[in-house]
Amino acid sequence: MRIISRRTLREFWVKYSDAEGPLQAWYANVKRADWNTPSDVKAAYRNASFVKNNRVVFNIKGNSYRLVTAIDYQYRIVYIRFVGTHQAYSKINVATI
Repeated sequence: MRIISRRTLREFWVKYSDAEGPLQAWYANVKRADWNTPSDVKAAYRNASFVKNNRVVFNIKGNSYRLVTAIDYQYRIVYIRFVGTHQAYSKINVATI
C-alpha cells in the first residue's frame, strides 16, 4: 500500500515520543500490505474500526492513540487523516475528517 503522508506521523511522534515505535511499525506493516477489501484490513488488524467514507480507525500503542485513515482499495492508497490522543479524537467527526 502507498501511504500519504508519513510526515503527519512524524510530526506526531516528535510531540509524543512514545508513539514513534508503534507508528513506525504500523507504517512498515501497512506499506507491505496488499489490501483489496476491508476484510483484508480486519485480518491484519482485528481491532480496526470501520466508519463511513472508507475511514478506518487504528488503535496505536495499546490504544493510547488513535490513527484515522481513508483507504482507496482500488488504487492501494492509505491516506492519513488524523493521528492523536483519545481526547483529541473525541473532538473530531471521523467520517468527515
